[in-house]
Amino acid sequence: MRITVPEALTASHVKWDGEAGRAWSAGLPALAERYLEEWGLRLDGEPRHGVVSLVLPVVRDDGTEAALKLQPVTDENASEAMGLAAWAGDASVLLLESDPATGTMLLERLDAGRPLSGVPDDMEALGILTDLLARLVAHPAPAGMRRLGDIAQAMLDDVDKALTRLTDEYHRHWMTWCASAVAELVHEPGDRLLHWDLHYDNVLAAGREPWLSIDPKPLAGDPGFDLMPALDNRWDDVVASGDVTRTVLRRFDLMVDRLGLDPRRAAGWTLGRVLQNFLWEVEDGTHAESEWLQIQLAVAEAVRRRQ
Repeated sequence: MRITVPEALTASHVKWDGEAGRAWSAGLPALAERYLEEWGLRLDGEPRHGVVSLVLPVVRDDGTEAALKLQPVTDENASEAMGLAAWAGDASVLLLESDPATGTMLLERLDAGRPLSGVPDDMEALGILTDLLARLVAHPAPAGMRRLGDIAQAMLDDVDKALTRLTDEYHRHWMTWCASAVAELVHEPGDRLLHWDLHYDNVLAAGREPWLSIDPKPLAGDPGFDLMPALDNRWDDVVASGDVTRTVLRRFDLMVDRLGLDPRRAAGWTLGRVLQNFLWEVEDGTHAESEWLQIQLAVAEAVRRRQ
């Protein structure tokens, strides 16, 4: 079976990395062939892809179904294999093989066609996600993991420069407010193993358990920093409720209760996620017209009531 790189994946890499991204994408077939041989794998279906990675369904020599994930090594995903190894399949996809030098991983095969986002009831889906998150953050972060404290301090260091680019007083108010929340917490960043990107499409149906998480961006920190993806995803459900603040707080309170978190700290770290996303939008120059940023600020408006 011939390995082909989806055009959309190449376009994504070109968008972010220009010709270097195109070159990396062009080298994917050869990279895949290398690991098919080294790890004793044969192709078993059509490739899938995200924004960054190519995922090939494969079968091992012993007949086990698996997935070969290929992606360039970045600051964002460099700790992925380390986190998966620490979880060892507890609430997460199981890591079978990895090569840190290239970012290539062999993973347990899950059902990519059945994400948690397909569960119609948003609160049922949230309960499933939260129970997985509780298991994930029960693990201490291994030595050498990226630290939330460092990330938070870097955000605070960027605030003054970002504020000079904001002309809207509403935006300036919220960036300042979120920064003050992070400043209160930055010296107590926590030591749990966080997923950092646990939204509904990063939970898939599985064989050994009903649902398992995928695609972590692991770091050591406070579990409150891991709530945001479940708060700002499935936003149509929030809007359809007719009361955005009430619905966001319903989600927030369910997660805080099941995870056993202090609501005030969890609210502060959620505002930290708003700050992080806000800074990214300002850096990209997209904040003025960003609908996504408006969602972030709607979440901030709600969770401030729990500070």
